[in-house]
Amino acid sequence: MTAGGEGYDAFARRIITSGVLSDPWLEGQPRFRQEPHIVEAELAKELYRAAEEVASVYNELCLIVADEPRFLDDFFGLTPYQKAMWQASQPLWHGIARADVFVTDDGLAFTEINCDTPTGEAEAVILGTLGMEDANEGNLDGGNQPPRPLVDPNTKLEERFLAMVAALAERDLAPDAPKAIGLVYPTEFTEDLSLVRLYKMWLEGHGYNLVLGSPYNLAREGERTVLFDAPVGVVLRHYKTDWWGERQSVWDDDEVPDTDALHEPLSALFAGMAAGQATVVNPFGAVVPQNKRAMAFFWEHLHRFSPHAQDVIQRYIPLTQRLETMHEEQLAVQREEWVLKSDYGAEGDEVIVGKNVTDEVWRESLLHARPNRWVAQRFFTAKPIDEHGSIVNHGVFLIAGEACGLYARVQIGPTDDHALSAPVLVR
Repeated sequence: MTAGGEGYDAFARRIITSGVLSDPWLEGQPRFRQEPHIVEAELAKELYRAAEEVASVYNELCLIVADEPRFLDDFFGLTPYQKAMWQASQPLWHGIARADVFVTDDGLAFTEINCDTPTGEAEAVILGTLGMEDANEGNLDGGNQPPRPLVDPNTKLEERFLAMVAALAERDLAPDAPKAIGLVYPTEFTEDLSLVRLYKMWLEGHGYNLVLGSPYNLAREGERTVLFDAPVGVVLRHYKTDWWGERQSVWDDDEVPDTDALHEPLSALFAGMAAGQATVVNPFGAVVPQNKRAMAFFWEHLHRFSPHAQDVIQRYIPLTQRLETMHEEQLAVQREEWVLKSDYGAEGDEVIVGKNVTDEVWRESLLHARPNRWVAQRFFTAKPIDEHGSIVNHGVFLIAGEACGLYARVQIGPTDDHALSAPVLVR
């Protein structure tokens, strides 16, 4: 059963009933697909193993940069506030992340690990539950039960997330630190409200006192961090690192309306962190590995990594280079072989796939890409899953370095807001 028609209307009602996902349509079109993406057990193991290995490479990167802080300026070009975030947390960078992985004829290929403000948890959990309901009722494969049992790979996500939060609180907080948890997110946007509702359900369901707010609601009371006047110990940060610091458009012919760093909110958090009264998840150290120039660092400084990490990089990370190190004429001639990505741009936004744009758009992009903010990554072709050419972006959830869940977005062409989120079941 696919998205659309009366079948999708009924599926949408089931989605809304979850109380977590409330937006089954986007611009009048379905956001979800009822038909599950079924992953064979061997592929699931391969995805998990690869994601953990790539995460370990990112960890090596953070240790290298902590030992040689000159790279913050020389390679990553971080702003003063971005460097302050890194220095407040280094080399810690990870709590929960989502690795985006594609299946190709040459093996698995990674486009990034979103370790800053990963999303998709709500969709993966709710759709997985609905997918299992359909499987148990025999509504899959034309009404015939599949030959081998299907399992939902996301059933342990809640348990692992809560264990990670508790472990970080125990490690970082003083005994007299506040017990309440603050969930800080961009309250002016609605896109991630499903994730906020999921985290709220998980945390309050396990007895935590939760306070919701934006960075602008953070303040300092002595050594403590407060959110809406409530002292908070663990601060779940669902607000991008590049939004906390100074902001500048990645295009030299464009400007962003608000360029100032969030000085007071950062000061409130840093004071609490320094006194053992607050800890931030994900740590602000994510500002380095979230930067897509990290993937260029893998290749340009391959010799700095362990032999195993070098093998992982060459096996899973498409060749990536800083845009300013590449010859302009080479990029112009080889348009279809490259993808341009800004340092902190999201998929579908500030990502220019040479194969899918005209020569004119490609030239304009190269002309106006702000220096020291972009990378060029070798284009790869993902294996289609149907006759229409649909491909799957497999999101592997990592918590404390271990894979523990799967998210799938199905689309023809590069992943963007119009990709259909589908239930993932492992056979």
